[in-house]
Amino acid sequence: MRILLAGESTAGSLAPLVSVYEALKVKTKEENIHETVEFMLISTESDFLKAFVQNTEIEFKILNPEQENMKTSFFTSFKNFTRIMSDVFNYMPDVIFLKGGFVSLPVAMVGKLFAIPVIMHESDTAPSGIDKFISHFAKRIAISFNLTKEFYPAKKIFFSGNPVSPSVAMAGYEESKQKFSIEGDKPVIFVMGGSHGAHEINELIMQILPQLLEKYEIIHQCGIADYEAILARVQQMNIPLMEDYHLFPFMQQSLANAYAACDLVVSRAGANTVAEIMLVGKPSVLIPMSDSESDNQNRNAFFYSEAGAAILVNEKNLKPHLFLDILNGIFKDKLKIMEMMRQARLLAHPEAADVVADEILKWGK
Repeated sequence: MRILLAGESTAGSLAPLVSVYEALKVKTKEENIHETVEFMLISTESDFLKAFVQNTEIEFKILNPEQENMKTSFFTSFKNFTRIMSDVFNYMPDVIFLKGGFVSLPVAMVGKLFAIPVIMHESDTAPSGIDKFISHFAKRIAISFNLTKEFYPAKKIFFSGNPVSPSVAMAGYEESKQKFSIEGDKPVIFVMGGSHGAHEINELIMQILPQLLEKYEIIHQCGIADYEAILARVQQMNIPLMEDYHLFPFMQQSLANAYAACDLVVSRAGANTVAEIMLVGKPSVLIPMSDSESDNQNRNAFFYSEAGAAILVNEKNLKPHLFLDILNGIFKDKLKIMEMMRQARLLAHPEAADVVADEILKWGK
Protein backbone atom coordinates (compact mmCIF):
# COMPACT_ATOMS: atom_id res chain seq x y z
CA MET A 1 0.00 0.00 0.00
CA ARG A 2 1.26 3.46 -0.89
CA ILE A 3 0.11 6.46 1.12
CA LEU A 4 0.72 10.03 -0.08
CA LEU A 5 0.76 12.86 2.49
CA ALA A 6 0.60 16.54 1.58
CA GLY A 7 0.47 19.85 3.40
CA GLU A 8 2.13 23.17 4.06
CA SER A 9 5.66 23.12 5.44
CA THR A 10 4.70 24.52 8.84
CA ALA A 11 4.57 22.86 12.23
CA GLY A 12 0.78 23.23 12.18
CA SER A 13 0.57 20.95 9.14
CA LEU A 14 3.61 18.73 9.57
CA ALA A 15 2.98 17.75 13.22
CA PRO A 16 -0.50 16.25 12.51
CA LEU A 17 0.79 14.56 9.33
CA VAL A 18 3.61 12.91 11.27
CA SER A 19 1.23 11.98 14.11
CA VAL A 20 -1.05 10.16 11.65
CA TYR A 21 2.01 8.55 10.05
CA GLU A 22 3.07 7.23 13.47
CA ALA A 23 -0.41 5.81 14.07
CA LEU A 24 -0.39 4.16 10.65
CA LYS A 25 2.98 2.56 11.36
CA VAL A 26 1.63 1.01 14.56
CA LYS A 27 -1.60 -0.20 12.95
CA THR A 28 0.05 -1.71 9.89
CA LYS A 29 2.56 -3.49 12.12
CA GLU A 30 -0.28 -4.94 14.17
CA GLU A 31 -1.90 -6.18 10.95
CA ASN A 32 1.47 -7.51 9.75
CA ILE A 33 1.37 -5.42 6.56
CA HIS A 34 3.90 -2.76 7.61
CA GLU A 35 6.62 -4.10 5.34
CA THR A 36 4.48 -3.43 2.28
CA VAL A 37 3.35 0.10 3.25
CA GLU A 38 5.20 3.10 1.78
CA PHE A 39 4.85 6.81 2.51
CA MET A 40 5.65 9.95 0.54
CA LEU A 41 5.15 13.60 1.50
CA ILE A 42 4.71 16.58 -0.81
CA SER A 43 5.46 19.94 0.80
CA THR A 44 7.65 23.01 0.44
CA GLU A 45 11.09 23.70 1.88
CA SER A 46 11.24 25.18 5.37
CA ASP A 47 13.34 25.14 8.51
CA PHE A 48 10.97 22.57 10.01
CA LEU A 49 10.49 19.99 7.26
CA LYS A 50 13.62 17.92 7.80
CA ALA A 51 13.31 18.22 11.59
CA PHE A 52 9.84 16.70 11.50
CA VAL A 53 10.61 13.83 9.13
CA GLN A 54 14.17 13.01 10.21
CA ASN A 55 13.08 10.10 12.42
CA THR A 56 10.56 8.70 9.97
CA GLU A 57 10.66 6.58 6.84
CA ILE A 58 8.83 9.20 4.79
CA GLU A 59 10.23 10.06 1.39
CA PHE A 60 9.50 13.68 0.61
CA LYS A 61 9.19 15.82 -2.50
CA ILE A 62 9.89 19.54 -2.17
CA LEU A 63 8.27 22.01 -4.52
CA ASN A 64 10.70 24.43 -6.10
CA PRO A 65 11.23 27.78 -4.32
CA GLU A 66 9.44 29.71 -7.05
CA GLN A 67 6.43 27.48 -6.51
CA GLU A 68 5.95 28.50 -2.90
CA ASN A 69 3.86 31.51 -3.85
CA MET A 70 0.85 29.36 -4.72
CA LYS A 71 -1.53 31.80 -3.06
CA THR A 72 -1.28 34.17 -5.99
CA SER A 73 0.04 32.08 -8.82
CA PHE A 74 -1.38 28.56 -8.70
CA PHE A 75 -4.16 28.99 -11.21
CA THR A 76 -1.87 30.81 -13.63
CA SER A 77 1.10 28.49 -13.15
CA PHE A 78 0.74 25.33 -15.20
CA LYS A 79 4.17 24.22 -14.02
CA ASN A 80 2.91 23.59 -10.46
CA PHE A 81 0.13 21.31 -11.59
CA THR A 82 2.21 19.35 -14.09
CA ARG A 83 5.05 18.85 -11.57
CA ILE A 84 2.70 17.40 -8.98
CA MET A 85 0.85 15.36 -11.59
CA SER A 86 4.15 13.78 -12.54
CA ASP A 87 5.06 13.04 -8.90
CA VAL A 88 1.68 11.49 -8.16
CA PHE A 89 1.61 9.49 -11.41
CA ASN A 90 5.10 8.07 -10.79
CA TYR A 91 4.27 7.19 -7.17
CA MET A 92 0.61 6.24 -7.82
CA PRO A 93 -0.59 6.04 -4.20
CA ASP A 94 -3.55 3.97 -3.06
CA VAL A 95 -4.83 6.81 -0.89
CA ILE A 96 -3.98 10.49 -0.29
CA PHE A 97 -4.13 12.26 3.08
CA LEU A 98 -4.09 16.08 3.04
CA LYS A 99 -3.77 18.73 5.71
CA GLY A 100 -5.18 21.42 3.43
CA GLY A 101 -3.58 24.66 2.29
CA PHE A 102 -2.22 25.71 -1.07
CA VAL A 103 0.24 22.82 -1.33
CA SER A 104 -2.64 20.35 -0.97
CA LEU A 105 -4.84 21.88 -3.65
CA PRO A 106 -3.05 20.55 -6.77
CA VAL A 107 -2.49 17.20 -5.01
CA ALA A 108 -6.22 16.90 -4.36
CA MET A 109 -7.03 17.79 -7.97
CA VAL A 110 -4.58 15.23 -9.32
CA GLY A 111 -5.93 12.62 -6.91
CA LYS A 112 -9.42 13.22 -8.25
CA LEU A 113 -8.12 13.03 -11.82
CA PHE A 114 -6.50 9.63 -11.17
CA ALA A 115 -9.48 8.35 -9.11
CA ILE A 116 -7.34 8.07 -5.96
CA PRO A 117 -9.33 8.41 -2.70
CA VAL A 118 -8.55 11.73 -1.01
CA ILE A 119 -8.99 12.21 2.74
CA MET A 120 -8.41 15.65 4.25
CA HIS A 121 -8.23 16.92 7.81
CA GLU A 122 -9.67 20.24 8.95
CA SER A 123 -7.94 21.55 12.06
CA ASP A 124 -9.88 24.72 12.78
CA THR A 125 -13.40 25.54 13.84
CA ALA A 126 -14.00 27.28 10.50
CA PRO A 127 -12.17 26.31 7.29
CA SER A 128 -10.32 28.67 5.03
CA GLY A 129 -11.58 29.36 1.53
CA ILE A 130 -8.91 27.15 0.00
CA ASP A 131 -9.80 24.23 2.27
CA LYS A 132 -13.48 24.53 1.36
CA PHE A 133 -12.46 24.37 -2.29
CA ILE A 134 -10.21 21.34 -1.70
CA SER A 135 -13.11 19.55 0.02
CA HIS A 136 -14.84 19.16 -3.36
CA PHE A 137 -12.11 16.67 -4.32
CA ALA A 138 -12.17 14.73 -1.03
CA LYS A 139 -14.00 11.50 -0.28
CA ARG A 140 -13.84 12.02 3.47
CA ILE A 141 -13.15 15.03 5.71
CA ALA A 142 -11.96 14.65 9.31
CA ILE A 143 -12.98 17.52 11.58
CA SER A 144 -11.61 18.61 14.95
CA PHE A 145 -14.66 20.52 16.21
CA ASN A 146 -18.34 19.71 15.99
CA LEU A 147 -18.83 23.38 15.08
CA THR A 148 -17.23 22.63 11.70
CA LYS A 149 -20.09 20.40 10.56
CA GLU A 150 -21.95 23.33 9.03
CA PHE A 151 -19.17 24.01 6.50
CA TYR A 152 -18.92 20.59 4.80
CA PRO A 153 -21.35 18.02 3.35
CA ALA A 154 -22.63 15.77 6.13
CA LYS A 155 -21.99 12.59 4.12
CA LYS A 156 -18.27 13.39 3.88
CA ILE A 157 -17.38 14.36 7.42
CA PHE A 158 -16.32 12.33 10.43
CA PHE A 159 -15.12 13.56 13.81
CA SER A 160 -11.52 12.83 14.77
CA GLY A 161 -10.17 15.67 16.84
CA ASN A 162 -6.77 17.12 16.04
CA PRO A 163 -3.99 14.48 15.66
CA VAL A 164 -1.23 15.01 18.20
CA SER A 165 1.72 12.73 18.79
CA PRO A 166 1.39 11.00 22.18
CA SER A 167 5.08 11.73 22.72
CA VAL A 168 4.30 15.36 23.66
CA ALA A 169 2.71 14.10 26.87
CA MET A 170 5.30 11.48 27.79
CA ALA A 171 8.08 13.54 29.39
CA GLY A 172 8.59 13.31 33.14
CA TYR A 173 8.36 16.37 35.41
CA GLU A 174 11.65 15.98 37.27
CA GLU A 175 13.71 15.03 34.22
CA SER A 176 12.22 17.98 32.32
CA LYS A 177 13.11 20.44 35.06
CA GLN A 178 16.66 19.10 34.99
CA LYS A 179 16.79 19.48 31.21
CA PHE A 180 16.14 23.22 31.55
CA SER A 181 18.22 23.56 34.74
CA ILE A 182 15.16 24.63 36.69
CA GLU A 183 16.08 24.38 40.37
CA GLY A 184 13.86 26.90 42.17
CA ASP A 185 10.24 26.74 43.32
CA LYS A 186 8.87 29.58 41.21
CA PRO A 187 6.02 28.76 38.81
CA VAL A 188 7.25 28.01 35.29
CA ILE A 189 5.64 29.69 32.27
CA PHE A 190 6.20 28.31 28.79
CA VAL A 191 5.85 31.06 26.17
CA MET A 192 5.61 30.16 22.50
CA GLY A 193 4.23 31.66 19.32
CA GLY A 194 4.00 28.69 16.99
CA SER A 195 6.72 27.34 14.74
CA HIS A 196 7.54 30.77 13.31
CA GLY A 197 7.31 32.56 16.63
CA ALA A 198 5.13 35.59 17.34
CA HIS A 199 6.84 38.96 17.19
CA GLU A 200 4.17 40.73 19.25
CA ILE A 201 4.38 38.18 22.06
CA ASN A 202 8.18 38.25 21.94
CA GLU A 203 8.19 42.04 22.23
CA LEU A 204 5.82 41.88 25.19
CA ILE A 205 8.07 39.40 27.02
CA MET A 206 11.09 41.63 26.45
CA GLN A 207 9.27 44.66 27.87
CA ILE A 208 8.28 42.94 31.12
CA LEU A 209 11.07 40.39 31.51
CA PRO A 210 12.45 41.92 34.76
CA GLN A 211 9.00 41.85 36.39
CA LEU A 212 8.33 38.32 35.13
CA LEU A 213 11.56 36.94 36.54
CA GLU A 214 10.75 38.30 39.99
CA LYS A 215 7.95 35.74 40.29
CA TYR A 216 8.33 33.22 37.47
CA GLU A 217 10.77 31.06 35.58
CA ILE A 218 10.35 31.48 31.81
CA ILE A 219 10.87 28.99 28.98
CA HIS A 220 10.60 31.04 25.78
CA GLN A 221 10.35 29.61 22.26
CA CYS A 222 10.67 32.83 20.28
CA GLY A 223 10.83 31.43 16.73
CA ILE A 224 13.76 31.27 14.36
CA ALA A 225 13.14 34.69 12.79
CA ASP A 226 13.41 36.65 16.08
CA TYR A 227 15.97 34.51 17.88
CA GLU A 228 19.18 36.38 17.09
CA ALA A 229 17.67 39.80 17.82
CA ILE A 230 16.17 38.67 21.13
CA LEU A 231 19.35 36.89 22.18
CA ALA A 232 21.32 40.10 21.55
CA ARG A 233 18.85 42.13 23.62
CA VAL A 234 18.92 39.65 26.47
CA GLN A 235 22.72 39.62 26.53
CA GLN A 236 22.71 43.43 26.92
CA MET A 237 20.21 43.40 29.77
CA ASN A 238 21.65 43.95 33.22
CA ILE A 239 18.87 42.48 35.33
CA PRO A 240 18.92 39.93 38.17
CA LEU A 241 17.64 36.36 37.93
CA MET A 242 18.54 36.02 34.26
CA GLU A 243 19.41 32.37 34.93
CA ASP A 244 15.64 31.82 35.22
CA TYR A 245 15.10 32.78 31.57
CA HIS A 246 15.53 30.00 29.00
CA LEU A 247 15.47 31.12 25.36
CA PHE A 248 15.11 28.83 22.33
CA PRO A 249 14.40 29.44 18.64
CA PHE A 250 12.37 26.23 18.06
CA MET A 251 11.84 23.30 20.38
CA GLN A 252 10.58 20.33 18.44
CA GLN A 253 12.94 17.85 20.10
CA SER A 254 12.38 19.15 23.65
CA LEU A 255 8.77 20.33 23.32
CA ALA A 256 7.47 17.53 25.55
CA ASN A 257 9.92 18.55 28.27
CA ALA A 258 8.76 22.18 28.08
CA TYR A 259 5.15 21.10 28.50
CA ALA A 260 6.03 18.79 31.39
CA ALA A 261 8.13 21.37 33.23
CA CYS A 262 5.72 24.28 32.97
CA ASP A 263 2.73 25.31 35.08
CA LEU A 264 1.17 27.54 32.42
CA VAL A 265 1.42 27.95 28.65
CA VAL A 266 1.22 31.31 26.87
CA SER A 267 0.65 30.76 23.18
CA ARG A 268 -0.96 31.65 19.90
CA ALA A 269 -4.14 29.69 19.18
CA GLY A 270 -3.21 27.56 16.20
CA ALA A 271 -5.29 24.38 16.21
CA ASN A 272 -2.38 21.98 16.53
CA THR A 273 -0.71 23.92 19.34
CA VAL A 274 -3.91 24.17 21.35
CA ALA A 275 -4.58 20.46 20.83
CA GLU A 276 -1.17 19.74 22.34
CA ILE A 277 -1.90 22.01 25.30
CA MET A 278 -5.17 20.18 25.94
CA LEU A 279 -3.47 16.79 25.67
CA VAL A 280 -0.88 17.68 28.31
CA GLY A 281 -3.61 19.21 30.48
CA LYS A 282 -2.03 22.60 31.09
CA PRO A 283 -3.82 25.89 31.82
CA SER A 284 -3.15 28.44 29.12
CA VAL A 285 -3.36 32.05 28.06
CA LEU A 286 -4.18 32.13 24.34
CA ILE A 287 -3.31 35.19 22.25
CA PRO A 288 -4.72 34.55 18.76
CA MET A 289 -3.26 36.20 15.70
CA SER A 290 -5.47 39.12 14.78
CA ASP A 291 -5.05 38.52 11.05
CA SER A 292 -5.30 34.71 10.89
CA GLU A 293 -7.25 33.47 7.89
CA SER A 294 -11.00 33.05 8.45
CA ASP A 295 -10.40 34.41 11.95
CA ASN A 296 -9.69 30.78 12.87
CA GLN A 297 -7.32 31.46 15.76
CA ASN A 298 -9.88 33.70 17.45
CA ARG A 299 -12.54 31.05 16.95
CA ASN A 300 -10.24 28.34 18.33
CA ALA A 301 -9.31 30.40 21.37
CA PHE A 302 -12.94 31.37 22.04
CA PHE A 303 -13.98 27.70 21.99
CA TYR A 304 -11.42 26.71 24.63
CA SER A 305 -11.91 29.82 26.78
CA GLU A 306 -15.69 29.31 26.80
CA ALA A 307 -15.10 25.78 28.05
CA GLY A 308 -12.94 27.09 30.89
CA ALA A 309 -9.65 25.55 29.72
CA ALA A 310 -7.95 28.79 28.70
CA ILE A 311 -8.01 32.57 29.00
CA LEU A 312 -8.35 34.48 25.73
CA VAL A 313 -6.46 37.76 25.37
CA ASN A 314 -7.10 39.85 22.28
CA GLU A 315 -3.85 40.90 20.63
CA LYS A 316 -5.08 44.50 20.49
CA ASN A 317 -5.38 44.46 24.28
CA LEU A 318 -1.93 42.98 24.79
CA LYS A 319 -0.57 45.60 27.18
CA PRO A 320 2.22 44.84 29.69
CA HIS A 321 0.26 45.72 32.83
CA LEU A 322 -2.81 43.75 31.70
CA PHE A 323 -0.73 40.71 30.83
CA LEU A 324 1.03 40.75 34.21
CA ASP A 325 -2.31 41.12 36.00
CA ILE A 326 -3.69 38.10 34.16
CA LEU A 327 -0.69 35.93 35.03
CA ASN A 328 -0.66 37.01 38.67
CA GLY A 329 -4.41 36.45 38.93
CA ILE A 330 -4.13 32.91 37.61
CA PHE A 331 -1.42 31.87 40.05
CA LYS A 332 -3.24 33.42 43.02
CA ASP A 333 -6.23 31.13 42.41
CA LYS A 334 -5.21 27.47 42.77
CA LEU A 335 -8.78 26.29 42.32
CA LYS A 336 -8.95 28.11 38.97
CA ILE A 337 -5.73 26.44 37.81
CA MET A 338 -7.07 23.02 38.79
CA GLU A 339 -10.35 23.66 36.95
CA MET A 340 -8.50 24.83 33.81
CA MET A 341 -6.40 21.67 33.91
CA ARG A 342 -9.50 19.50 34.29
CA GLN A 343 -11.29 21.18 31.40
CA ALA A 344 -8.21 20.91 29.20
CA ARG A 345 -8.04 17.16 29.69
CA LEU A 346 -11.76 16.83 28.97
CA LEU A 347 -11.28 18.63 25.64
CA ALA A 348 -8.30 16.52 24.56
CA HIS A 349 -8.69 13.87 21.87
CA PRO A 350 -5.73 11.50 22.26
CA GLU A 351 -7.37 9.03 19.86
CA ALA A 352 -7.47 11.52 16.94
CA ALA A 353 -4.50 10.13 14.99
CA ASP A 354 -5.85 6.58 15.33
CA VAL A 355 -9.28 7.61 14.03
CA VAL A 356 -7.77 9.25 10.95
CA ALA A 357 -5.38 6.33 10.40
CA ASP A 358 -8.29 3.86 10.44
CA GLU A 359 -10.08 5.87 7.76
CA ILE A 360 -6.96 6.05 5.59
CA LEU A 361 -6.45 2.29 5.81
CA LYS A 362 -10.09 1.64 4.97
CA TRP A 363 -9.84 3.60 1.73
CA GLY A 364 -6.33 2.47 0.90
CA LYS A 365 -6.97 -1.28 0.98
